[in-house]
Amino acid sequence: QHKRQVNVPFCDELPSRQAQLAALRNTEEFDVLVIGGGATGSGCALDAVTRNLKTALVERSDFSSGTSSRSTKLIHGGVRYLQKAIMKLDYEQYMMVKEALHERANLLEIAPHLSAPLPIMLPVYSWWQLPYYWAGIKMYDLVAGAQCLKSSYVLSKNKALELFPMLKRDKLVGAIVYYDGQHNDARMNLAIALTAARYGAVAANYTEVVHLLKRTDPETGKERVCGARCRDVISGQEFEVRAKCVINATGPFTDSLRKMDNEKSPKICQPSAGVHIVMPGYYSPDNMGLLDPATSDGRVIFFLPWEKMTIAGTTDSPTEITAQPIPTEEDINFILTEVRNYLSPDVEVRRGDVLAAWSGIRPLVTDPSSKDTQSICRNHIVNISESGLVTIAGGKWTTYRAMAQETLDATIKAHHLQAGPCRTVGLMLEGGKGWTPTLYIRLVQDYGLEVEVAQHLAATYGGRAFEVAKMAQVTGQRWPIVGKRLVSEFPYIESEVHYAVKEYACTAIDVLARRTRLGFLNVQAADEALPRIVHIMGKQLGWSEQKKQEELNAARTFLYQEMGYKTRSEQLTNTTEISLPLSEVDRYKKRFHKFDKGNKGFITTVDVQQVLESISVQIDENTLHEILNEVDLNKNGQVELNEFLQLMSAVRKGRVSDSRLAILMKTVEETLEERGLVSVDRSGGGV
Repeated sequence: QHKRQVNVPFCDELPSRQAQLAALRNTEEFDVLVIGGGATGSGCALDAVTRNLKTALVERSDFSSGTSSRSTKLIHGGVRYLQKAIMKLDYEQYMMVKEALHERANLLEIAPHLSAPLPIMLPVYSWWQLPYYWAGIKMYDLVAGAQCLKSSYVLSKNKALELFPMLKRDKLVGAIVYYDGQHNDARMNLAIALTAARYGAVAANYTEVVHLLKRTDPETGKERVCGARCRDVISGQEFEVRAKCVINATGPFTDSLRKMDNEKSPKICQPSAGVHIVMPGYYSPDNMGLLDPATSDGRVIFFLPWEKMTIAGTTDSPTEITAQPIPTEEDINFILTEVRNYLSPDVEVRRGDVLAAWSGIRPLVTDPSSKDTQSICRNHIVNISESGLVTIAGGKWTTYRAMAQETLDATIKAHHLQAGPCRTVGLMLEGGKGWTPTLYIRLVQDYGLEVEVAQHLAATYGGRAFEVAKMAQVTGQRWPIVGKRLVSEFPYIESEVHYAVKEYACTAIDVLARRTRLGFLNVQAADEALPRIVHIMGKQLGWSEQKKQEELNAARTFLYQEMGYKTRSEQLTNTTEISLPLSEVDRYKKRFHKFDKGNKGFITTVDVQQVLESISVQIDENTLHEILNEVDLNKNGQVELNEFLQLMSAVRKGRVSDSRLAILMKTVEETLEERGLVSVDRSGGGV
């Protein structure tokens, strides 16, 4: 039994979601049922199935829809934990860092397409800190031992500024650069779940646990958990899944499942919110992050390049448990203020540059068996209840595999399961096999994809990128030959939406936020791509017009609430104050009147169209409607002078950036001035 090699039954084609649901219904009894499809739950399912256990995994939303997709995107050992370990001579902390560094190396090896080492700079602003930080970072390298990614090094002030020109020059004495890993978290989570499915685990998203099933053990007379009653969220059908043991890997919702098992279970989860914001790529160098170890209130702030953008975060504040955490304006402004502190005054950090914002709930845990309830574990805990429910809680992204191994070891022992040894160290994840750093070149050469698109496909799907490329449609242009983009400034293409359905995407949000990462990178671009995504998915999944509309609305709500569109749109509202010096008010009024020929006090698309024609510029009508609608605050189909002044005031304060109307009117004014024409005469008396 133990010597059997693990075979991969679904090497070529993944079973459909319908097939997975049928298997959940029709299997007499699983060995293990895992509840929760985040990094930890998916890791447990993969660990179990590769030990030849009959495994099921259910997730009530989408894989990685919770905390796992809202992380800082780092695969790290925890520099700051090491600092605590040394300061307090805390052996447990030290071992935790050592384990995380081992896991970091493993994760970079098993999913090389989704992860890579990233140099991170620690700017130093006083001489005495230099040796202190240097010693700490060298210890980090030492603890990693042979698994050190690359050696850390010290930089002079000039060299630091050369690598990171946006840094504040004053008082800077130098910098230290160390290496950690970075990954695409939601795709990594999905890769773990899909790998488990390929090995034969029955995994279904949008499958909710209604209640746990119990039976009375004839020998002891005690109640034992023996499965769960589940509901397919999409069809509403309910069914029972029986299993020898159940693993609770529900992150922030750990306690609600523990209470389902036993009303009297003590609470162990202490949720903490981490807010991150996304800014344009020009805020950070292409391949170097920044760590500010001493913010104004002691929290650590990271500033990292990710997917050609810049991520800044994180805050750390107690929060309520919710499935839809919302980033607050207060958190966003805290991060912006910290960012301003260490960027050069030449760089104006504008509120309008926040392209997306999100909040992830870290499920910190207190150990139920410890006397002192205050001792929040930085580590994870595995707990087995009287009825045999196994709970894995806490921990961090980087150590998901070690946590899964520990959980399964405990489960097998407690439930006397027949299982092989753990096989997940070095086990390649979905797409890792067949990936090479030059894979994208073959995609360009074989299919005629744009280089940027090919690089993105290789970094997202690894060896399976060819399957996505094969589905790509011919563009009809000279170049690229195939691959139609969903939105012009991002390398996501339409065939990825088709492929996403094979990867168990069921809603437009799954595609926007997790199969592609558009929702996390730029909410406005995501909103623009949405109708096309819904159209493609609707065709493939046979959605009715009503269902399509529901999907559009749900995705817009998601972008609005959870991805920071709401706080972005609140920067320009009816009540925005106009605070401009008089001279500027006059200048903007003149600009406005170049469009408002009849002194009506407002402009419409027709006015803008006329002026554009006079300088031979063509913009199609739908686009013009969109451009004006962004500024039309009372939504009456026209932009009043007051609304224009509110817009210009918000632009001046940096609350709004990239306003198409503001830039369009400015360039038109400049063009007209260059020509020195009195445009009214030419356009027939300003009718």
